[in-house]
Amino acid sequence: MSASRDRNGIPVSVGTSVRVVSISVSLEWLSPEEVVRVRSMEGEVFSVYEIDQWGNAWVEKWWHEGDGKATSHSLGLASSEMEVVPDVPAPNPSFNPDGFAAG
Repeated sequence: MSASRDRNGIPVSVGTSVRVVSISVSLEWLSPEEVVRVRSMEGEVFSVYEIDQWGNAWVEKWWHEGDGKATSHSLGLASSEMEVVPDVPAPNPSFNPDGFAAG
């Protein structure tokens, strides 16, 4: 596991609460509905569930679609795309039956 830091140089590890401040990766390969969902993650706070070998911090959001169906998106955030939010507990990334990730 590599080390990760937010845009202010603050260390990030699994369980750290981070705000998605931007999404710089191209989303052109996603459907318009998926782009809206992924973009909705900007400004929200999530709990980091993984730090990959390149130091990207991974976060996830779930949407309830009815009839027992759910969709999720994960983002691997670079340092410039996140900031640690020390005083705000991040939601558990597990499925939320109300269809909205807290944050």
